[in-house]
Amino acid sequence: MSSFETVPAVCRHFGICGGCTEQDVPAAIYQAEKRQTLVDALAQAGFGDAAIAPMVLVPMGTRRRVDFAAMRVAGAVRLGFHAARSRDVVDIVECPLALPSIAALIGPLRVLLGRLGGFRKSGSVLINALDHGLDVSVVLDGEASAADRSWLVAFAREQGLVRISLGDEPVLVAGAVTLDVGGLVVTPPPGAFLQPTAAGEAAIRAAVMAGLPGKLTRKSRIVELYAGVGTLTGALLAQARVQAFEGSKQACAALEAAARLAGVTGRVVVENRDLARRPVTAKELAGAAAVVLDPPFDGAGPQMRAIIESNVARVIYVSCNAEALAREAKWLRQGGFGVVAVTPIDQFPASRHLESVVVFARQA
Repeated sequence: MSSFETVPAVCRHFGICGGCTEQDVPAAIYQAEKRQTLVDALAQAGFGDAAIAPMVLVPMGTRRRVDFAAMRVAGAVRLGFHAARSRDVVDIVECPLALPSIAALIGPLRVLLGRLGGFRKSGSVLINALDHGLDVSVVLDGEASAADRSWLVAFAREQGLVRISLGDEPVLVAGAVTLDVGGLVVTPPPGAFLQPTAAGEAAIRAAVMAGLPGKLTRKSRIVELYAGVGTLTGALLAQARVQAFEGSKQACAALEAAARLAGVTGRVVVENRDLARRPVTAKELAGAAAVVLDPPFDGAGPQMRAIIESNVARVIYVSCNAEALAREAKWLRQGGFGVVAVTPIDQFPASRHLESVVVFARQA
């Protein structure tokens, strides 16, 4: 960020915690320079004249997925986030970024971890806010005892959690563990990846749907890559048939169950596939009306070649990493694609990370 007169940070841990680095940047400068990261990424790819929509702003205090790190140091428990460029955990008492219901668990979680014999030196606690409450997954570096499990059950009941798990193993399910994702009601596996905010997810979904080609029919086919638990699948199914690929077996199972519940199994095919090791081929993509992909932070990598070599005319790319976007957008340009629409979505407020949805169309 450029030189400026700072404003007061909203969190007492700012400057120590590595979670939010831009809280002291004035709003106008923050928004302009964050948008510039997307402008620069597209320019590096050869799309310097791409028209970019106004940035969708997501406020602090709305993050629904939080991954806390934990350390036991000299018998005391630290719970929070890593310091900048360090593995040390900054012990926090507040998090203005998170939903208040999640932030309220910081103190109780610290007490819980202190009681667990299976928590020796390091661990983590991932919290997802679902439609009916909080879903907590605790990862320990030792084996959990029967007493540890009892503590987890008691904690879940005291805090009104819908589920608590040890890693991916549920210990107690006390409520409806469901999330409505664009019309599909899914039961996410413990620790499932979700878009960090509901507003950000809605903005991504809207930009993806707006980027679909016209004249789709119920027989049209959309290939969705890195589908997760179905964040975009339900909305896409309203427009066409969907062939969804996802690397997590648990996420695939959750998506298939949601499709059965919604009665749309005849319109969606879900395949568990590691796209880094076995990308969807150009032949498999043939005839698709569009490819929609939301790759991991490092990008789609080897999957991009098949997309470019296919006859697909529309590619909708959801990105949370401007560097990966610049690299893979350049490949698309070299493969004959142009940019149709760009939507920046700031669902990582007070950080340098930016979500974006870029719509590419093959040029004649």
